[in-house]
Amino acid sequence: MAEQGALRHRRTVLENEWARRVPQLRSAGGYPAGPAPLRREVTESWVRSVGTVDPARDSAPVSEDGAVHPRWKGSPLRAPVTDLSAELRSIAEDAGFVAAVTDESGTILWTCGGRLMRRRAERVNFAPGGRWDEGAMGTNALSLALRTGRPSTVFSAEHLVAALHGWVCYCAPIHAPDGRVLGVLDLSTTWDRSHPLALPTVRTLASAIEARLLDVAGEPERPAGLDLRCLGSVRATNDGQPLHLPPRQLEILTLLALEPDGFAPDRLRACLYGDRPVTASTFKAELSHLRRALNGGVATRRYALTVPVNCDAAEVLRALEYGDLDAAVTHYRGPLLPMSEAPGIVAWREHLEVVVREAVLADTSPEHALRYGERAPYDVAVHEHALRLLGPGDARRGIAAGRLTAALEI
Repeated sequence: MAEQGALRHRRTVLENEWARRVPQLRSAGGYPAGPAPLRREVTESWVRSVGTVDPARDSAPVSEDGAVHPRWKGSPLRAPVTDLSAELRSIAEDAGFVAAVTDESGTILWTCGGRLMRRRAERVNFAPGGRWDEGAMGTNALSLALRTGRPSTVFSAEHLVAALHGWVCYCAPIHAPDGRVLGVLDLSTTWDRSHPLALPTVRTLASAIEARLLDVAGEPERPAGLDLRCLGSVRATNDGQPLHLPPRQLEILTLLALEPDGFAPDRLRACLYGDRPVTASTFKAELSHLRRALNGGVATRRYALTVPVNCDAAEVLRALEYGDLDAAVTHYRGPLLPMSEAPGIVAWREHLEVVVREAVLADTSPEHALRYGERAPYDVAVHEHALRLLGPGDARRGIAAGRLTAALEI
């Protein structure tokens, strides 16, 4: 309730600011003087776009050539996005988001999400063929990410177009191996569903797409047996074949992978549902479905995996245990199951974040601080630590300084 109250207050403040400033901006042609509760990148975008975009428009314009399908078919993003499509759909549908991928011009090429959210999105043409660059649709997260080359969030009335004030959008650019921005990945939802882990999630998913772009043909062979990637993004495979598991079963698999000694039934149920009134039959059904998916690889009385599993979260903990921070930072690609609210997952997520962060802050290597800082964009202390470790002439100071500035503006 407190979080909803804070979101509602923030939205009201931004709506009042929009109602006061945008008419002045349109008539004066420049941003009026005086303090404002807006981020600088938002105000600058308002100034740039208000002359070409009507704040009262009701939807995004359609791409001029209209040939979305051929463009998507020939896009370098199509193969890696298709490879991650099951994961994107799972995240979008489970958390109430619409996911979208654009090209470098800001034209949407692909979307997914639940039926209700897709219908809402289609009302403002947040759909294939819609143009979301700054010149077409004003200030929004997609246009900011394309312009800056950095992840971006735009909440409610930070959008220039009033029809978007009911939305919050999280975007990350997708870079080609040569550094060019090929497009952006976006997760959007209604303002009241704003979630602090949504931006790290979209950033990690964009990184996963970029990794597939590096060299699809030379992609490292997936380990034989059961393999679980649950940090930042989520992927489970068995002998190299994808396991299409719903979110609850992924939570169970993650907990079993992190606690190989297993769980008594009551404890596992509490780790999944907390105090929620969930029937025993529902709980047992989830275990049965997972057991079938793993060809019987879950013990029946004390719930534990009966097959070996490679798990990136376990690899992080093992690396720290052996004092190998380099391996730990390499494997730590973001929060554990970012969109999960299961109590057991939340506890492990917080534990992993704390142990990796504290190891980085205690270390004297700027490389570790820089690499971890990429996964923790809002962590001021980590960016400050990186700057302290980088020498005056080190070109990487600009990276750390830019991240610190962005974190302080949030």
